Amino acid sequence: MVAIEFLAKVKTVVGAIAAFAAMAITQPALANSAANADVTAPLRAAQAAKSAQGGDDQFRSLFAGWTTSSTSTSAAGTLGMVPTAATMRPTTVSVPSRMPVEGAALTSGYGMRVHPVLGGRRQHKGVDLAEPTGTPVFATADGMISRADWFSSYGLYISIEHGADIQTRYGHLSRLNVAAGQMVHKGDVIGYVGTTGRSTGPHLHYEVRIAGASVNPIPYLQGIGTAKAAAGSVQAMGDGDDEF
Repeated sequence: MVAIEFLAKVKTVVGAIAAFAAMAITQPALANSAANADVTAPLRAAQAAKSAQGGDDQFRSLFAGWTTSSTSTSAAGTLGMVPTAATMRPTTVSVPSRMPVEGAALTSGYGMRVHPVLGGRRQHKGVDLAEPTGTPVFATADGMISRADWFSSYGLYISIEHGADIQTRYGHLSRLNVAAGQMVHKGDVIGYVGTTGRSTGPHLHYEVRIAGASVNPIPYLQGIGTAKAAAGSVQAMGDGDDEF
């Protein structure tokens, strides 16, 4: 009888254990879900933070690229833009102080004259220095070429900016040896005498301008041929140009 009761208790205990085991087996997914939620939440947060940081890094990289690009574009624009009169102003000043051609005869001086083509008395804004076609023409001071092409009655023409609103002009050339935007030094060959434009013969028309207004070039002529040019400042009606 005792044995039978003992076996009954054992069966009861075993049944309880079995029931508990069954309960544990039927609910692990729920328990594990909770555990997994607790474990993966920090991972997801870390991943989100990393992504956000990566986005910031990418933005910083792009911003740096834009800044560099903008700076480079500005620099390239300064060096590579088409030159204009506003951008062709040297930071230093160089005063014209030599003959633009050597050994030339002055055939028309500065000031009022009887025009060799149109007739009547007109203002001549430069001097005419007669030389054969192809004679080298020199820059009379350091500066920057502001124009080098065909210009109205000047024909093939060069202008040089010397700083402080000082400009020299060279007209009726047969060939050009420089281009706009180029820096030149006193004595550089910039072109060659010709008779292009409105001209009656081979010569160089030479002007000195201050703040856009023409002045007598004779005081700025020095070196070979200066005395000859100055002596010929009494106007001679030889080769000449149009309204300049």
